[in-house]
Amino acid sequence: MANPKVTFIGAGSSVFMKNIVGDVLQRPALAGARIALMDINQARLEESEIIARKLVATLGAPATVETFSDQRRALDGADFVVVCFQIGGYEPATVVDFEVPKKYNLRHTIADTLGVGGIMRGLRTVPHLWSICEDMLQVCPQAIMLQYVNPMAINIWAIAEKYPAIRQVGLCHSVQGTAHELAHDLGIPYDEIRYRSAGINHMAFYLQFEHRQPDGSYRDLYPDLHRAYAEGRAPKPGWNPRCPNKVRYEMMTRLGYFVTESSEHFAEYTPYFIKEGRDDLIEKFGIPLDEYPKRCVEQIARWKGQAADYRKADKIEVKASHEYASSIMNSVWTGEPSVIYGNVRNNGAITSLPANCAVEVPCLVDASGIQATIIGALPPQLTALMRTNINVQELTVAALMTENRAHIYHAAMMDPHTAAELDLEQIWNLVDDLIAAHGSWLPEWARAGG
Repeated sequence: MANPKVTFIGAGSSVFMKNIVGDVLQRPALAGARIALMDINQARLEESEIIARKLVATLGAPATVETFSDQRRALDGADFVVVCFQIGGYEPATVVDFEVPKKYNLRHTIADTLGVGGIMRGLRTVPHLWSICEDMLQVCPQAIMLQYVNPMAINIWAIAEKYPAIRQVGLCHSVQGTAHELAHDLGIPYDEIRYRSAGINHMAFYLQFEHRQPDGSYRDLYPDLHRAYAEGRAPKPGWNPRCPNKVRYEMMTRLGYFVTESSEHFAEYTPYFIKEGRDDLIEKFGIPLDEYPKRCVEQIARWKGQAADYRKADKIEVKASHEYASSIMNSVWTGEPSVIYGNVRNNGAITSLPANCAVEVPCLVDASGIQATIIGALPPQLTALMRTNINVQELTVAALMTENRAHIYHAAMMDPHTAAELDLEQIWNLVDDLIAAHGSWLPEWARAGG
């Protein structure tokens, strides 16, 4: 059987690349993969090449590794395209997304998916994703893009609008990651849990969350979650002591369902938790302001040490990750079916949301590719909350598609957190300042004076 070509665009994201390549090489049908690594940062690319080659050696796999600085050459003949870059990086772009809003007393936790930070990241990111699509149509039109870049929903929506022929799926680990967290909170083995989730990226909800019983039946775990939260037994401490995860449990008591993305994310997708002059809310729910910049600094420091260790090591320990990428590749390549949670164009999968928005739903994967399953209508309170976020996504995509700068301001105006804190004049001035600060990181039509 022929070997697939797997191209990484943004391969300098070395830890992420290591996890995906490690997963791929442990699957027999993919072990001979041709790995193509592409990045514009030569130093990071060289580090990733060293890691990938040591993974191949450690596993004794027949895979090959090649590096590229030219995007189209890296994509030529690819079967799968893994996209994992951050336009503008932590510095200056992420810092700008946090520091400029602070001048207006608008504070954030993550700022990469919605809000003014998500809008600006989308404007920076989508044009580069479109350039990948353009090259894919020329040199690998049947390849499947596995898109791991935020703002996920904006990106998927924008690709589907401009390049509908591109086979794409947006991948996040929040669904399976949160399921692990909830199983831990309840003291139940994860492999005994069954769940069904649907919504939009970072705002999908578990419509079912159940525990398999000895007789093969399933028991609803929502009463257990409500009771554990009411009695103070949940949430249990997690991997990050700065993020106690109370926001999601509180929202569950109001909505009846548990959301799949973390409390630090969710606090800024809604207008209820981060409010000027309400430090009592910040303290009560343990909301970690400026969390993402802190993580970036920690990750950069940690990576420097890891990179040095990998350079010295003869072999690299390989553990299976929770990412869906290798499962998708294996199913498409072999025809062996699997189920993943993917972000795709809605097309009626969730009937209570717009047909053209990006949704996160269970998807079937086989030799034909990725097919979304039909969910139907969501509970009305969940639909209503998602629409507040979809408004922002839709206007950001409209700005990109029409090159109409006014829609950038409209998107910010509709953002729940921004609108709860700032008046219209402040929102317009804030967007002006963000556009000026981003400069050439933005497409030319969006820049100040454009």
